[in-house]
Amino acid sequence: MSEIRIITGNEAAALAVTLCEPKVVAAYPITPQTKISELLSMYVETGTLKAEYVRVESEHSALTVLISASTVGARVFTATSSNGLLYMHEQLHWAAGSRLPIVMCCVNRGVGAPWSIFNDQQDSMSQRDTGWIQLYCRDNQEIIDTVIQAYRIAEQVYIPTMVCYDGFVLSHTMMPVEIPEAAQVKNFLPPYRPHTFLDPERPRTINPVFFPWRRENAEGVLCDGYMEMRYKLQRDFDTSLEVIEDVNVQYTDLFGRNYGGLIWEYQTGDADIFVTGMGSIAQEATLAVDALREEGIKIGVVGIRSFRPFPKEKLIHAFSRARIIIVFQKAISYGNEGGLSTEVKAALYGSGIDAPVHDYIAGLGGRDVKTRELIAAIRDTLERSGGGDCKNKTTWLNCHRG
Repeated sequence: MSEIRIITGNEAAALAVTLCEPKVVAAYPITPQTKISELLSMYVETGTLKAEYVRVESEHSALTVLISASTVGARVFTATSSNGLLYMHEQLHWAAGSRLPIVMCCVNRGVGAPWSIFNDQQDSMSQRDTGWIQLYCRDNQEIIDTVIQAYRIAEQVYIPTMVCYDGFVLSHTMMPVEIPEAAQVKNFLPPYRPHTFLDPERPRTINPVFFPWRRENAEGVLCDGYMEMRYKLQRDFDTSLEVIEDVNVQYTDLFGRNYGGLIWEYQTGDADIFVTGMGSIAQEATLAVDALREEGIKIGVVGIRSFRPFPKEKLIHAFSRARIIIVFQKAISYGNEGGLSTEVKAALYGSGIDAPVHDYIAGLGGRDVKTRELIAAIRDTLERSGGGDCKNKTTWLNCHRG
């Protein structure tokens, strides 16, 4: 039978990795993900996890090791945060372009300067265009289950996958978590079948320089150019929308826990006012919705679990009755607005949904986001809208603006 433990988000992630049995783990410590690496090193040392544990001198090297190991056919893992993720930036592009199903936990943390070890989602959201699937978790149970799902997803579409969760808010907070049985995980996650390999008897060049146009190789076979390779990655991102949904259904059938796939909904049955966000802030919004529901306000939460691929069609359906949409997010696209608001507006463009999208920047650098503050922000939005102010607006929540 499965076991229930009271553990942190980082412990949940490390246990999930162990259940998935990667063959190579590359590690470089950075708060708040360090505990994942420490636990995995202990599991390798004690024989619980039969893997090569590679200690490297930087995050750039950590991902480079995984690129090499994945290329020769190994299931792999690493974790990082904040400036460590940014240091990987070059290799994030390389891993995606090489179509390597690497799984990495990003324990979300504010980016320096100024330095902060505390939470927001600026780090992972800034890597939106590197070609990685990004899945966001709202609690520790979802962390362990999403890491397991991430391997299944990545290895089906050959796209690297980032499992994101809020530093300290989840990484260091203890919650009851049901640990899946190892036999069930093996039943759910088949052995990794690499699409790349190295054979000494058949030497080959890995990732040569591509020309802009298609051309024949030495055997006369017409091969893709650079643009065709980019198209194929985008095409398979489109495919991954369905794969993420299907994997969630299969996981629900086997383990009994349903995360909605691309999005999740709370109290949306009769709602015409919607709150949306990613990760723990969206979970916090469910408490605000409960309080406002007691006053007769028809409001619900649409949580976005998959930031990449972005669930455009799912959101159009979820917001079909929307009169007002309120976005709470822990990131800012400087010079514009919160990046999630931009994505939501783009998804709704041309859909016939003309609800104003009100943008709240919240919780940057770990500033606490309380339920009462979310309630106050929602009330303020409703009052302004009731007074005829229906313009899209960006507001900094709980921030001195002097």
